[in-house]
Amino acid sequence: MIKLIVLDVDGCLTDGKLIYSTDGAESKNFNVKDGLGISTWIKMGNQVAIITGRNSLVVKRRADELGIQNLFQGIKDKDRVLKEIIDSLGLKNYEVAAIGDDLNDYNMLNLVGRSFTPKNGMKEIAEIVNTVLSKDGGDGAVREMIDILVEENDQKDKFMSVWI
Repeated sequence: MIKLIVLDVDGCLTDGKLIYSTDGAESKNFNVKDGLGISTWIKMGNQVAIITGRNSLVVKRRADELGIQNLFQGIKDKDRVLKEIIDSLGLKNYEVAAIGDDLNDYNMLNLVGRSFTPKNGMKEIAEIVNTVLSKDGGDGAVREMIDILVEENDQKDKFMSVWI
């Protein structure tokens, strides 16, 4: 059973576009369906971690809104950080699922029991993951991953009961 999901940001939680205003402020588009799926996963008693290569105040804000306590930004060695998270939570690799879309996610995705990439993930990533999703990054791919995991964990009733 999967107990922890690990999320990349740019290209998974977002469409991967970086938007800067003239004053240097950064903005990102997040999908509300992804957010509801993530917050429900947490309310069910599961864990969520974000491991991203960039630093962003916008990502910190989104993680806080969703109740994600495991946020790691500016990470170049994602698999090292993932190993530390797994150890700190007392989990086994097979209890972890992750989503990534590009080469900097490659090693991390090879560590977990269940791996995903959005439909528009890079070819090299699509070749190594368990599941290529039907949704693009930033367009509900994370929610699709969570829905699959809820089904595989036989937790659909528990997922639904959070809101109904």
